[in-house]
Amino acid sequence: MLRSVGSRGARVRDGATGAWSGRFVGPLLAATVLVVGCTATLLTAGTLRSDQRESAARVMDQRTSVARGAVAGEAGRYRSLLQAVAAGLGTNIRITATDFAAASAPLESAGLLGVSTVAFVVPARTEAVARTEAFWRARGATGLRLAPNGTHAEHYFSIFQRTLNNGTPATAGIDVASSAEGTAALVESRRTGRPAVSDTYVLLRDRGIPPDRQQLSFLFAAPVFASATLPGRFPEFQGWVALGLRGQDFLGGVLGAASQGLLDGELYATNGDGRRVRVAAYDAPGGRDLVRQATFPVADRQWTLVTAADSRNLPGAHTSLPLIVLAGGLSITSMLACLVWILATGRSRARAQVLVATEELRTAEAESRRQAGLLGAIMASLGDGVGVVDESGAFLLHNPAAKALLGVPEDVDGPGEWQQHYGLFRPDGHTPFPVEEMPLVRALRGESSDGVEMIIRNSHRPDGLLVSVDGRPLDANAAGRHGAVAVFHDITELRRYETDLAVFAGVVAHDLKAPLSVIRGHCETAADELADAPEGPEVFEARTALDRIANSVDRMAALIDTLLAYTTSRDAPLKLGTVRLGPLVADVIEQRLAGPRASGPPPDFYVGPLPDVHADAAMLRHVLDNLIGNALKYVPAGRHPRIDVTAQPGPPGWTRIEIADRGIGIPDEDKPNIFESFHRAGTAAGYAGTGLGLAICRRIVERHGGTIGVTDNPGGGTRFHFTLPLAVTAPATGQAAGDRAALDRALAERAAVEESTPAPLSGVRPAAAAAVPPRTPGAERAGTA
Repeated sequence: MLRSVGSRGARVRDGATGAWSGRFVGPLLAATVLVVGCTATLLTAGTLRSDQRESAARVMDQRTSVARGAVAGEAGRYRSLLQAVAAGLGTNIRITATDFAAASAPLESAGLLGVSTVAFVVPARTEAVARTEAFWRARGATGLRLAPNGTHAEHYFSIFQRTLNNGTPATAGIDVASSAEGTAALVESRRTGRPAVSDTYVLLRDRGIPPDRQQLSFLFAAPVFASATLPGRFPEFQGWVALGLRGQDFLGGVLGAASQGLLDGELYATNGDGRRVRVAAYDAPGGRDLVRQATFPVADRQWTLVTAADSRNLPGAHTSLPLIVLAGGLSITSMLACLVWILATGRSRARAQVLVATEELRTAEAESRRQAGLLGAIMASLGDGVGVVDESGAFLLHNPAAKALLGVPEDVDGPGEWQQHYGLFRPDGHTPFPVEEMPLVRALRGESSDGVEMIIRNSHRPDGLLVSVDGRPLDANAAGRHGAVAVFHDITELRRYETDLAVFAGVVAHDLKAPLSVIRGHCETAADELADAPEGPEVFEARTALDRIANSVDRMAALIDTLLAYTTSRDAPLKLGTVRLGPLVADVIEQRLAGPRASGPPPDFYVGPLPDVHADAAMLRHVLDNLIGNALKYVPAGRHPRIDVTAQPGPPGWTRIEIADRGIGIPDEDKPNIFESFHRAGTAAGYAGTGLGLAICRRIVERHGGTIGVTDNPGGGTRFHFTLPLAVTAPATGQAAGDRAALDRALAERAAVEESTPAPLSGVRPAAAAAVPPRTPGAERAGTA
């Protein structure tokens, strides 16, 4: 009896202990899970918020860089335009009102924000004011009245003016000497011969308006020097081209467009005495929790741009992701706590398994949300289109910019359907873009590509869009597979702008040829009239002047032809066909030898076996003529000209043409830029040229799909090389030998004709056939050219 009562009491105690354990262990574990989950959620949300603040700082830095570039670029553009107007006026010895109107007319459409007027200013001492007034009235300044201001020894009067931005026309004859800041800028510009910017001040024309409408402004001044009329004379100073820039209008227009209304801005200028003056300010909506400062030079002054923004207004810098993570984390934590409380009374192994699985799930989900949110924010904020495919060509990602560029809302799997689905064409707009040449397909093969241009035209984009695509392969994963990524840039407006400029250049060049022909004809007529005139100083001087005019006309005509070739090399359609390089090179050499050359030893040519290529014959002739002509022209005095034209094997289906010479060479620092437009090497000083020949060659070669480059010739001089696609059909047996024989016959005939001519007018004797000794490819590779 006593033992039974004791056993029952033990069971009661065990039950009470179990009830106690079941009653408090579950809530304790649930509370623990709740605290841990909330802590992790708060830490994750805090980390995301910190990342947002860092992202806002990066976006602010980028926006400030863009705003600084816009302000500095616009100021630099104003300075360049002003310098161009001054240079244009300097070409006239007698500057008239018509000359100023023509030179400053382009400024009307240049979109110069904040610019009030552009004027031609001349200096005049007090005793010469009346003479100066009469002088410029005779040059077209009708009604000009010079009004000296103050007792300055020298005055600076505006003679001709052009009002910009629909401003109120200002009266000519204003004396800039009444402004110490403007006077200092004019004096500094004349002293240095370069454009100068004044300290900040209120323009003279604005001093009559109410003070609340006045703005601190700048005066840009560029000196005008007339070209020397006689050899050995220095250019003569004529005056200045001055431009008034209102600071507030300038900053508001430039910063408003550059920042898209997201940045506050303050523009400060450092005056000549070192003081920093606040010139203008631009206010955008929102607060100012981010502030940046950038200083940059403008002519001989330093400007400082201070920008500020509200991080909440910056794109990609403020999202609701931290709140979403916080809410989601708290919800998940609450559910986990409830689940733990329910399962807390179960077996310990099951409870441990549930806790481990739940913790792993929570960690993976938080990491997945963080990475997905960060990637989504980055991709959504990009202005360029981005597309990612897997190893099979199936699209994994298209950011909003890419979908907007492609125009087609849905994607297709497999590269074979891309061209028809998205409407991908070559830049001509008609030829379907080959699948194997698409940047993403090349990237899947492991090849990188840059600047591949294509047209996107489909039902959603009927007008078509020109894009530039960069393709890159992605790193292989653990299974050895990889994908590819492509970045799309919309270059439609850029190409349209370049095309308009090219058409404009072509039209202007054609229109310039007519007056040149008239000038040339008048020169020849005058020369004929002077042929029978008795010799004398006046007749000699007139003939010399006519020769100078004729030479200048010839140089101008050559420059126009070069500009036309520069335009044609990019825009003219290719007329592709099989071209025999051997006869083409022989004809180019024969034409070069038939023309005038500098006195000296005849050139030595070596032409190796050359294959047939698939190219535009006329454009390829221009490339060969330019490179061979350069090899003949850029030769030091007294050196024997030698030119080698050879062919080397290139990639499958291609050939590599090399033209080596023994000329003056190209310095290493100029080689990367030698094919840029208007670039001339330092060693080319003293040789005639426009700086466009090699740029034209690069355009033509690249339009054929090839590449062009330059290296030093081991034998001294330069070795140019370019690649071309081989013709489909192979050349006939003995064709290369026949081409060489044709070249030898042409040179021999030229030598025989010249030997029978006692004294050619040009004073140049082309090379005889014996001047082309047989060589071996080994000698050519040794650098004998």
